[in-house]
Amino acid sequence: MHDVLEELHRRWSAGETVGLGTVVSTFSSAPRAPGAAMLVGADGAVTGSVSGGCVEGAVYELAQQAVAERTPVLQRFGVSDDDAFAVGLTCGGIIDVYVEHIDADSMPELPAVVESVRGGEPVAVVTVVEHPQPEWVGRRMIVWPDRVAGGLGSARAEDAVADDARGLLAGGRTGLLHYGPDGQRRGEGMAVFVNSFEPRPRLLVFGAIDFAAAMARMGAYLGYQVTVCDARPVFATSARFPEADEVVVDWPHRYLAAEAEAGRLNQRTVVTVLTHDPKFDVPLLEVALRLELGYVGAMGSRRTHEDRLARLREAGLTEAELKKLSSPIGLDLGARTPEETAVSIAAEVIALRWGGGGRRLTDTEGRIHG
Repeated sequence: MHDVLEELHRRWSAGETVGLGTVVSTFSSAPRAPGAAMLVGADGAVTGSVSGGCVEGAVYELAQQAVAERTPVLQRFGVSDDDAFAVGLTCGGIIDVYVEHIDADSMPELPAVVESVRGGEPVAVVTVVEHPQPEWVGRRMIVWPDRVAGGLGSARAEDAVADDARGLLAGGRTGLLHYGPDGQRRGEGMAVFVNSFEPRPRLLVFGAIDFAAAMARMGAYLGYQVTVCDARPVFATSARFPEADEVVVDWPHRYLAAEAEAGRLNQRTVVTVLTHDPKFDVPLLEVALRLELGYVGAMGSRRTHEDRLARLREAGLTEAELKKLSSPIGLDLGARTPEETAVSIAAEVIALRWGGGGRRLTDTEGRIHG
């Protein structure tokens, strides 16, 4: 719902009832991930997408039906690779789409959700999408790390779902949870979709050089909150890095340690060390490799890398900590320019996040997505 949230709020505020289709689960080579959404306004205008075009027409009709009948529906699209083209999902995957109507009565908590998202406060929208008792379908809770709003009509179910939703929210994950009809953890029958709205992951770029400018642009394009940090004020300026959310003048290791102490780093944080200067990068990597981060990469030649490892070992880092370091940074794409290097680094981050091998798809067999 990230893609359509602002438009949804605008129409909600105008008193409009809209249809909303949300991908709640996927199988095989699905075109969009859980949470992808398509909004259909009262004027027929469409915002967002659930499949990149494959089944939008069918979802459009279901959304209009949901508005007219005020009844939600969970619809599956796609079958096998052999006949997926015939049913419209040409990628061969399977997606489950939950289609509902949204207005002030069905979702009074929407302004609170929007306020949290705008303020960078983690929040999850939790919706019952399947239940043996039809009246349960569509019940909703809004879950924050420290409070909830709305309800499912059962204290037992609310407690179980809120705990699990907070777990997904903490990890920045969106997905489907299954319970017994009253929230029993070992039962089945109730499916609950947790749509997590977490702050953007952070990309910390250390070293105010031309490669950093390209990396900042790439990070912004991929949806990261980008910080460029360098101890040299003449180079670390907003004018040189207009795509960065912030430019910090500080010693890199001191800034990173302060951010860790303040609790502003997590396992989604990406750190790229582009200084290739021992007086900057060795103290910085001493801090970074002792933290639980999503990615730590350092630029430099293989000779620079070996010298860097020796210095880090002398500083007391263990082999397990050193294995966290991606250096030389990036995938072997043959990159030469700053922009190409930024693509190489981003490709490595994506591959490590999703478990990709970094090979050409034409040289591989089997499913593209697990």
